[in-house]
Amino acid sequence: MADARVVFLHGLHQRIVEAIVSLNPPGFTTIPVDGKSPEDQQVEAVKDADFIMNFRAKLTERILRAAKKARLVQVLSAGYDRLDLKLLRELKIPVANNGGANSWAVADHAVLAMLTLYRRMLHADPAVRAGKWSAAIDGLNTFEMANKVVGIMGFGNIGQKVARRVQAFDATVQYYDKFPLPPERERELKAKRVTLEELFRTSDIISCHAPLTNDTRHVVNAKHLTMMKPSAILINTSRGEVVDETALYEALQQKKIAGAGLDVFNQEPVDPNNPLLKLDNVVVSPHCAGTTWDTWFRRADFAYKNMKNVWEGKAPQAVATDYDEM
Repeated sequence: MADARVVFLHGLHQRIVEAIVSLNPPGFTTIPVDGKSPEDQQVEAVKDADFIMNFRAKLTERILRAAKKARLVQVLSAGYDRLDLKLLRELKIPVANNGGANSWAVADHAVLAMLTLYRRMLHADPAVRAGKWSAAIDGLNTFEMANKVVGIMGFGNIGQKVARRVQAFDATVQYYDKFPLPPERERELKAKRVTLEELFRTSDIISCHAPLTNDTRHVVNAKHLTMMKPSAILINTSRGEVVDETALYEALQQKKIAGAGLDVFNQEPVDPNNPLLKLDNVVVSPHCAGTTWDTWFRRADFAYKNMKNVWEGKAPQAVATDYDEM
């Protein structure tokens, strides 16, 4: 039997590509194709593909329609909102995301953003370097996570890992998710489900970990931001469009909330003129929360196992359509 053919359309550094392909299992052949290569080349590559593996490369309609043998599009990211799911359904090609392989990294990053804001690290570092020893920290403007209420919006793999991490700092966790956890799981995680309004009204920190859907687009809006405590901070490592950036800017500028940590934006790369970048109570990063060297091996391991299951006639895991209505 011929090897399963995996075409890996990517926008990655060659060393990362080599690390991912190093996990190629017996019976599989992986052909990396740079997403910046001519579309004709990508179309030709996928014609005989049994699987398409994808990260940071645009899957155009022409590319997808050419993949007539493809059994699965396996993305290495958690998100899949840039894929044309309607077309893929028409073509009867399922899509799977990375099954939470980057959840450790994103959870770490979310907590990093919380602590960076609470301890004013971005102010303290340049002040010390400039010879202004205590200029940034006056004893009034830094805080501990202990005894704070962390509200987690979206309580899947990443949200639950954030819960574990902040509890190590003696914070209390509450969450909102359209789909509640079983009571025994809530007890295990020491997390209480609340309404979305209560989450915004009573949390000291709100951390967004919801997928981007019609329900969650701009769910962080003027109405909900107005409910937040003036001392509260917002963290978003999910998708930029979960947050109404205009409303967030106004809330931050007018000190209706204390700060924000943003790894994602409505437009990416972010416009250098985005007014959020001008505020000193905002910590930003370039959609890198899930990007660590460690994650590539977990992403690739899950992807190849998932494709191997499909090759053997089993159903794929982490199918994108499972999450569409969340």
